[in-house]
Amino acid sequence: MGNRATTPCAICETRRPRRHCPGIRSEICSPCCGSSREITIDCPLECPHLQEAHRFERVPEPDIGKLPNSDVELTEAFLARNSHLFDFLCRSLLRHAQISPGIVDNDVKDALESMARTYRTLQSGLYYETRPSNLYAAQLQQSLRQDLDAWLQQERQRAGIDVVRDADVLGILVMLQRIEFTRNNGRPRGRAFLGFLRQQFPESRPADAGSHSGLIIPA
Repeated sequence: MGNRATTPCAICETRRPRRHCPGIRSEICSPCCGSSREITIDCPLECPHLQEAHRFERVPEPDIGKLPNSDVELTEAFLARNSHLFDFLCRSLLRHAQISPGIVDNDVKDALESMARTYRTLQSGLYYETRPSNLYAAQLQQSLRQDLDAWLQQERQRAGIDVVRDADVLGILVMLQRIEFTRNNGRPRGRAFLGFLRQQFPESRPADAGSHSGLIIPA
């Protein structure tokens, strides 16, 4: 306790530290935590101060004119039909993000955009895989695609036919894009969307075969 009282904040080197920052592994003051969070500090999702901030922060109002793939219509009925795929992709995305600490919401955005573009080409009978130039996003996209291909193959073997259409996959990807779009807090190292997924799909919760996420679909 004596060392914490005499050693100043590791960031401003002026104020008295009030909390431990797992992002820089040192003690910092509350103002520096607030001003540096997800801007100059890579805040892990496990940080209780980050979780508290995400719970109460006001996310900037998104520009609806920039809604991803606005021509793709999504409904509650569509989600109900594809809830297994939605839950699977959410859990897969979250799992890969948690084992790759450098991944932030903007990387997720780029990865989902590339996957959606790829599936849009399939709608025209062609196949052209789009890859993001962002290395973190490219790594996430590759991992998601491998998981998705394995899941689709299992579903095909179980049913004996292709029960999940390319249009269904595209719709679920667009749904994830729009949720990320409305949850992204605009910070360069922000993880508000990933934090939201972590709340909705905790690692310890088993997959519920009849589950419906109950998430509100951005129109």
